[in-house]
Amino acid sequence: MIITNDLFIGKMLRRYKRFLVDVELPNGKTVIAHSTNTGSMTSCWEPGDPALIKYVDDPNRKLKYTLLACKRGPTWVGVDTASPHKLVLELLQSGKCFGLNGIKDLRSEVKYGSESSRIDIWGKIQAQEIFIEIKNTTLKRGLWVSFPDAVTERGTKHLRELQLMIKKGHRAALVFLVQRNDVNYFDVARDIDPIYAKELTKAIKKGLEIYPIRVQLKVLKRKGQTILKWIPDKLLSIKTMTPSKE
Repeated sequence: MIITNDLFIGKMLRRYKRFLVDVELPNGKTVIAHSTNTGSMTSCWEPGDPALIKYVDDPNRKLKYTLLACKRGPTWVGVDTASPHKLVLELLQSGKCFGLNGIKDLRSEVKYGSESSRIDIWGKIQAQEIFIEIKNTTLKRGLWVSFPDAVTERGTKHLRELQLMIKKGHRAALVFLVQRNDVNYFDVARDIDPIYAKELTKAIKKGLEIYPIRVQLKVLKRKGQTILKWIPDKLLSIKTMTPSKE
């Protein structure tokens, strides 16, 4: 997946009111960008880090910029929560989604379950339905990446819904889309949300498939234009996190 239009690299100044970030552009002007990320964004940025924002020319939008990624050291970290859905859908359509292959009739945001939910992606493998939930995953702890980075009642609800689909005879999968390439293992953040962790363990035992897919973000300059490219990298190992953390 590639974005080539209206991208700017600035300097991250602060995040506030959950959805707002101040970014200083190279010309010294400070703009307010919208952050789609509702989590804590821990380990994703510090004041002064490079930030990649996209200008959105929409007269109906109050904020004309969206925050896409921050750079921690040499690593770009994708913090936009809309990107994982687009990327996973693209991988599924190409037939190269790290084990989630052969899925047809793909649809997005399909109503399902008993708690007024919508599944990120629905499809069919032969006659069997499959329900795929996608989570943007960025919390770095040493060589591990974890989810969630904040308590997520909504995420726990999704786990209940996916278990219901399994009970009905369907397949269910949870893709943790890891938008950073400086981690090697995945584990659930039990200390942050023990209720979610318990429900995830329960769901896995009932047949929920887990896919922690790591992607590399590359920000390039070509002919004066900034380009953002996502490169699918590998399926991370699921491994219990050691006590030492960054």
